[in-house]
Amino acid sequence: MIVAAAARIGLVELKSPVHLLALGFGTGLSPYAPGTMGSLLALLPAWLMFNLSWPWQLGIGIGAAVAGIWICGESARRLGVHDHPAIVFDEIAAILLLVPAIPQQTIWLFAAFAVFRFFDIVKPWPIRDVDHRMKGGLGIMLDDLMAAIYTAVCLQVFRLLLAVA
Repeated sequence: MIVAAAARIGLVELKSPVHLLALGFGTGLSPYAPGTMGSLLALLPAWLMFNLSWPWQLGIGIGAAVAGIWICGESARRLGVHDHPAIVFDEIAAILLLVPAIPQQTIWLFAAFAVFRFFDIVKPWPIRDVDHRMKGGLGIMLDDLMAAIYTAVCLQVFRLLLAVA
């Protein structure tokens, strides 16, 4: 079913504002690692968020996550496939939500990207359970938000270990 739906997804979908956002301005159409491409796209706005105060960073991250519930759910409904691989706004929102949780340095942003991609791909418990059981926009978003939480915790532990060493 996903292969059939993928065959009909193309540039025409990007004319819809919902799909334009959900498909990460076309990055989700990548034939290779669309989630990684969407996460890469998020690095520029995440880096620009370093210039904002912590409350603004948090507000933008939460706003993207809340908006993503509707954007991803509506795009999936229109495509007829739950959590289609081309839908990458969930990865984008998760990267933006990580900004207030990391030191405001580019190296930490790239570390957050790498660790997040690891957790998003591997989906350790309970992320995999949430990914398989929850449907709709909340289900699409929640596994990525959980991967972002795992990422934030890992990076904070790593920061503590660096401070001790």
